[in-house]
Amino acid sequence: MATAHPFEQILVRGIRQLWTGTEVLDHAAVLLAEGRVAWVGLEADAPSANAEHDAAGAIGMPGLVDPHTHATYAGSRAGDFERRLAGESYTAILEAGGGIHATVAATRAATEDQLVALTRARLQEMLAYGVTTVEIKSGYGLTTADEAKILRAARRAAGPVDVVTTFLGAHARPPGEADYVDRVVDEQLPLCAPLADAIDVYCDRGAFTLAEAERVLRAGQALGLAVRIHAEQVAYTGAAAMAASLGALSADHLEQIDDAGIRAMAAAGTVAVLLPGAMLYLRDPSPPVARLRAAGVPLAIGTDLNPGSSPVRDLWSCATLACVTMGLTVHEALAGITLHAAKAVGRPDRGWLGPGAKGDLALYDPPPGEPAELRVLVQYMGGHRAKAVFKDGRRVV
Repeated sequence: MATAHPFEQILVRGIRQLWTGTEVLDHAAVLLAEGRVAWVGLEADAPSANAEHDAAGAIGMPGLVDPHTHATYAGSRAGDFERRLAGESYTAILEAGGGIHATVAATRAATEDQLVALTRARLQEMLAYGVTTVEIKSGYGLTTADEAKILRAARRAAGPVDVVTTFLGAHARPPGEADYVDRVVDEQLPLCAPLADAIDVYCDRGAFTLAEAERVLRAGQALGLAVRIHAEQVAYTGAAAMAASLGALSADHLEQIDDAGIRAMAAAGTVAVLLPGAMLYLRDPSPPVARLRAAGVPLAIGTDLNPGSSPVRDLWSCATLACVTMGLTVHEALAGITLHAAKAVGRPDRGWLGPGAKGDLALYDPPPGEPAELRVLVQYMGGHRAKAVFKDGRRVV
């Protein structure tokens, strides 16, 4: 029997089925103390505590981690959506001033306080689904001042939800700016690096070349930023292998990755972040999940929340889509929104439940008429609002 823990502790008991990040426990309990997990196990073996919370037969998860979003933006792209449904190509919309250019214009026009309010509202909605850590990229400013504004707003919006910021100045090339990569490296990075945890580049056909991406990533790495990359989405570029050679935390999208890129990611421990929302909206093919799995590449899942190619806010929906459209198993999906997602954002202290882990825990009731089993949360697409969320050991929902 484990011993009791003094002060600021709570025993969450009555969990019918619990995902620890690596295994499933039936009839479980979790002791939270001093903002961390102090004990996890079968309820029959639970220690005493000075406070208790009865989960009343709920399903338990580590606080979810969304490893890829563009959640700090202004403006709407609903018009673009209708135009694409009518058969207009993304390129034609972009050339007419829509697409990412429209979001950039709206985000530049917004004040920092307005961006904070918009981002905070999105984070609160994600928290209701049990998400307690969210990665947010810049990339809708494309000027030094506006990229810094986005990163500051993202950090200010954090509260019950932890925010990990990523500098993505190389998200799109402003029209007519042939020297834009120079500006990213020489002007944007020195100011934005202190506001970011990682650096990312959109390396793809019509975006930034492999050489440009490597230059930007190396410059960010030299300033202490972790490396991430948008890779192999529209066309094969070799970006995944290049980023892996730099020790990248993750390579994201990966619909067009080759075997050499998969081997490089496996050797480096680089996480594959799968983005089924973008795949669905853009009607892209699936990444080669079977080959990634066979190579031992960790699989994470993100929403890619953005107003254009993935206006998806529910990480549970993405977990289901990853199974249905990409071939993940239920347990791979659960790890993809917890343990592996945390690794992808460089936060190994969360996404799992065990002594020393961050005290983030989400509890869910199953859909009506279903048993309290983890698999039903993946089977039923989305809408799984948490009945309780604990952040840093304190109940916040």
